[in-house]
Amino acid sequence: MTVTPAMMPNIRYKDALAAIDFLCTGFGFEKHAVFTDEDDPSIVHHAQLLYAGQMLMVATAMGGEWTDVASMKTVAEAGGNTQTLYLVVPDVAAHCERARAAGATIIMEPKAQDYGGSTYGALDPEGNAWSFGDYDPFAD
Repeated sequence: MTVTPAMMPNIRYKDALAAIDFLCTGFGFEKHAVFTDEDDPSIVHHAQLLYAGQMLMVATAMGGEWTDVASMKTVAEAGGNTQTLYLVVPDVAAHCERARAAGATIIMEPKAQDYGGSTYGALDPEGNAWSFGDYDPFAD
């Protein structure tokens, strides 16, 4: 079965450029496109990162028509996570060590799960919660 990405999470970061660097170095994403502000290149209006054909969108946390009406907040502004992202990775232990070496806070060490496969949990530098595992619900 081939899954075509139809849902693309969008995470806002106080320092989106630093977040993009971390997500690529620590979690293995690749830059697809990064659109910064012409007057202030530290502001990321929109970025697209890829991992195994899946897309994550990233932007600098700032006011705007959609973000204001949707009450979008960073983890720090919200006072905690309201969601986590799960990413299927081929080698959970190696991915965990890569993330740890890049500065991720490991909140759950790799462990086997009752439903199959193994997972670990991490926080990125701005506190967004992520889980990574080798369980693929789309696999045959």
